[in-house]
Amino acid sequence: MSGHANSLRAILLALGANFAIFIAKSFAALLTGSGAMLAEAVHSLADCGNQGLLLLGIRQAKRPPSDEFPLGWGRALYFWSFLVAILLFSVGGMFSLYEGIHKLSHPEPLRWPWLALGVLIFGIVVEGISMHGCMREVNKARGAQSLWTWFRETRSSELLVIFGEDLAALLGLGLATLAVGATMLTGNLLFDALGTIGIGVLLLVVAVLVAIEVKALLIGQGMEPRRRAELLGFLQTRPEVAEILNLISLQMGPDVMVAVKARMVPVAGDRELIDAINVVEAAMKAQYPDIRWSFFEPDITD
Repeated sequence: MSGHANSLRAILLALGANFAIFIAKSFAALLTGSGAMLAEAVHSLADCGNQGLLLLGIRQAKRPPSDEFPLGWGRALYFWSFLVAILLFSVGGMFSLYEGIHKLSHPEPLRWPWLALGVLIFGIVVEGISMHGCMREVNKARGAQSLWTWFRETRSSELLVIFGEDLAALLGLGLATLAVGATMLTGNLLFDALGTIGIGVLLLVVAVLVAIEVKALLIGQGMEPRRRAELLGFLQTRPEVAEILNLISLQMGPDVMVAVKARMVPVAGDRELIDAINVVEAAMKAQYPDIRWSFFEPDITD
């Protein structure tokens, strides 16, 4: 079974990196007049907003259950993650597209291009540190899974968004570096405009991919398939259980709700049956600490 990732650590690391990069990019964009650099500055500022909303989501997800919200606020994380994907990623992407198209029709010569390259290289180094920290947490969570399988199946929306941000940031910095470098070598401002448009397309693609995954969580996904299979296997090995008839799970942010229908091993009476069910539930929650709510129904058929 995979380990548990520290999403908060990855978010804080990304926030610090993006704010430092935003300051450096903004300064360079003003001096150089580079559209690609300005697009990257807006991208980094949007990423800072992303992390702020994710921190708000983590805080809200910790609210206790109530009569109005009996299963707690865990899924608030999905709302804020979806908002990040739709609004901030898309706003950054649309701005970059607009800036690139504007540069095509109204090209402006680059000023201080070496400064732009220096800032971009600084950004790649800082963003690489953030990506390294993010990947360390992703690797804890995905175990032996491929990165693409983890991306499609993870239930950690905040880590998914941070991964998408860091990946888009590194690729965007690479595109901006190529655009500025090509403009310096050739003197053709078309490369700067095309680099800006490329950054916009990149952001929009990441926004769509992340939004698709978080939308599924908003609708109501169960546990990750591999963890559900592990839980099912665990329950089937319990001596109190004769057969698992049905297992339903629902991911609630960091917590999980599980409903089990099982045919129990025959016992002497109702008291013994209740005790057997309590033993199974206690063992299940000890093995899977993220299971916060469990509903166990004994039956003879599904």
